[in-house]
Amino acid sequence: MSDYGVVLFHTTSAAFAAEKVLKKAGLECRLIPTPRDLSSDCGVAAEVNWDCIEAVRNALETAGIDTEGIHKL
Repeated sequence: MSDYGVVLFHTTSAAFAAEKVLKKAGLECRLIPTPRDLSSDCGVAAEVNWDCIEAVRNALETAGIDTEGIHKL
């Protein structure tokens, strides 16, 4: 992924649930260690294609998965 974003979560279980939801929705996603300059809460974040960020937001919102934030890197 050249332009990508990182979705941050409050818990590791939310990150794993998000990965499942995003992949089921056909969205590219992989779990990565959370960049420490973005958060020190949950140690797992989701790397997603920035071009699909609205679809990512919608899928997570529909599934009821709370995020800590979304950042473009």
